Amino acid sequence: SSTMSFSEAEVQSARSAWEKMYVDAEDNGTTVLVRMFTEHPDTKSYFTHFKGMDSAEEMKQSDQVRGHGKKVFTAINDMVQHLDNSEAFLGIVNPLGKKHATQLKIDPKNFRVICDIILQLMEEKFGGDCKASFEKVTNEICTHLNNVYKAEGW
Repeated sequence: SSTMSFSEAEVQSARSAWEKMYVDAEDNGTTVLVRMFTEHPDTKSYFTHFKGMDSAEEMKQSDQVRGHGKKVFTAINDMVQHLDNSEAFLGIVNPLGKKHATQLKIDPKNFRVICDIILQLMEEKFGGDCKASFEKVTNEICTHLNNVYKAEGW
């Protein structure tokens, strides 16, 4: 459905959980991407400039990887600011989904992959409660991105 059902308390706890991650957006975003590329090497094929990089160390140093990590975190941050406003939330998710579906042709299963890695990192750094309070947000993001893909004929 297009409406989101976050209680005020859920919005607050999700935001405070996310804030802890977003303070180090570039580093945490980079860690997430490097994990994704290392644990799911097929995801590297979408990024022509990351293809030749085999070592995690090399990826961590890459300005492109760091830049994209920060971009991912910034997009999620924008979504987190609008958990209490479906229209604004979808105003961010829809164009993002459309771009990934039509221009970049990213397999939508990779959104779940990256969200799971974010949750894993949250748990490692800040514990299970932090992860738990953000889980619903990642489900919401993935659901809406998948809806965009369906609308685009995937």
